[in-house]
Amino acid sequence: MSPSPSPAPLNAAAVLRQFGLRPDKKLGQNFLQDDGALRKIVAAAEIGPGESVLEIGPGVGSLTRHLALAASRVTAVELDTRLLPALQSVVAPYENVTVIQGDILKLSPAALGLGRDYLVVANIPYNITSAILRHLLEKAPRPRRVVLTIQREVAERVCAGPGEMSLLALSVQVYGQPSIVAHIPAGAFFPAPNVDSAVLRIEILPEPRLPFDQLETFFKLARAGFSQKRKTLRNSLAAGLEIEPLEAENILTHAGIEPRRRAETLSIEEWGKLVEETSEVFRKALLP
Repeated sequence: MSPSPSPAPLNAAAVLRQFGLRPDKKLGQNFLQDDGALRKIVAAAEIGPGESVLEIGPGVGSLTRHLALAASRVTAVELDTRLLPALQSVVAPYENVTVIQGDILKLSPAALGLGRDYLVVANIPYNITSAILRHLLEKAPRPRRVVLTIQREVAERVCAGPGEMSLLALSVQVYGQPSIVAHIPAGAFFPAPNVDSAVLRIEILPEPRLPFDQLETFFKLARAGFSQKRKTLRNSLAAGLEIEPLEAENILTHAGIEPRRRAETLSIEEWGKLVEETSEVFRKALLP
C-alpha cells in the first residue's frame, strides 16, 4: 500500500494506548503530534530532491512520515526499545524509512551509512543537545544542516551573543550559525511539557570556526571558564584547570583578554585567541 501524499494527523496518545505504552519521563519523552508544527519543522529543514535525513528520536513516527514524503531516504534512530513496534507499524507504508534501535551517541554517521551533506532533524531533550552536536560534527561525514526542536528558552540561549554566551551556545556556534525559525506551543505535544518549544536551525559551516586540532583544547578551556560562572576568568580558569591564579592571569593577558572578565562575555574569536596564546605548560595542563 502506497503512503498518502499528505499523511492524516497521527494521535500519539492513541498510538501509545494501542501498544500499551506510556511516555517515559526519564527520557524526556513528549511526542509532537500537531500537524501544523510538523510541517513547520519539515519546511525549516529545506529538504531537497534526493537528500537523506537522519531523524533522532522518532518516537511513534509522527514526524517521520512527513520527512519520508520530502526526503529520498530517512534513517530513524530510536533509543527506547519499547517504542519500536509502534514506530515500525506507523512507518510501514514508507519504503524509504529505515528504523534503527540504538543510542545515537554510540553510532557514527559512517556506520549508519549516511552520505555527505545529509540533514539532521530531531526533537530531543535539551540536555543532550551539545553531546549530539559534537558527536555528529566531529566525525565524517558531517551534516549540512541540523534542525532541532528544543525548549524555547534553550533555543534562545543557543543563539545568544557575547555578554550572554553559555557553554551550549559556544558548542553550537563553533560549528555553525543557529537561528530560531518557528515557535511551537506546549499543547502541540503529548503529554504537554511545562514550557513552549522552538525550532532551531543550524547551518553547518564548511569548517568549524576554529581548526579541528584546536577544538579539544577549546572545549576544555570553555568548560573551565564556565565552571564557576560568577567568578572572573582569572579565577574560574585557575580552579577549572588546577593552575595558579597568577598563571591564568598571565595567559589571559598574553591573549589580550582582561582577566577580570567573565566567560559569558567572550566571543568565539576571543576563545580562539586564548587557545592560540596558550603556553606549553598550560597545554600540558589541558591534556588528560
